[in-house]
Amino acid sequence: MKRVRRILHPTDFSRASGAAFLRAVALAKVKRAELLLVHVLLPPTPFIGDGYVSPKTYEELEAAARRGAQRQLAKLAARAKKATAKVKAVLLEGTPYSQIARAARAKRADLIVMGTHGRTGLKKFFLGSVAERVIASASCPVLTVRGK
Repeated sequence: MKRVRRILHPTDFSRASGAAFLRAVALAKVKRAELLLVHVLLPPTPFIGDGYVSPKTYEELEAAARRGAQRQLAKLAARAKKATAKVKAVLLEGTPYSQIARAARAKRADLIVMGTHGRTGLKKFFLGSVAERVIASASCPVLTVRGK
């Protein structure tokens, strides 16, 4: 395997992502690699039964979600900076698996370290597996870390 210079860690801020974050930070430290933290923001969807949602309300929901995600990414970046020299945080929008794979290609990541919830059966069928789709579409190796 070639030298690891850039590690991409996609996070959804879940416990599963937390375990992968710790592994990504440790690897970045050992390999002296740059760590790219990525969160993919999904457009807010109104709850079923809410009826009409005005454009202003939708924009406010979207802005609040963006601010919250940026805050959480900044916290993770601060934690990672204590252990590694180079950390960048990126907030993207769209379908998580495709944006993660696209970011890995665009940023020339050598490795993706991501969490997995370990869902099986009907939960996996209905909720899908972002990790599985990233593995199938990524241009670099993917290390999955099962959440606690």
